[in-house]
Amino acid sequence: MNSINPSKLLLSKWTAVNPSDNEKHFQVTRVFPTASRNLIQIELLALTSSRKRRMVWTELKDDQQWQPGWR
Repeated sequence: MNSINPSKLLLSKWTAVNPSDNEKHFQVTRVFPTASRNLIQIELLALTSSRKRRMVWTELKDDQQWQPGWR
């Protein structure tokens, strides 16, 4: 499991372990805070296509799906 500090998510870089649609490298462009730290949503920007994806930040902890940094 990746160790992630939710307060440092903004502008962090991520690599998808199993890329789809040639989208491998992402950057967190927005953080949507809520009352619960576990339900914070983030917006990821795919660098190759500029598509945006919104998800709960804890999904980044799955090291079989996401790796920190660009690899």
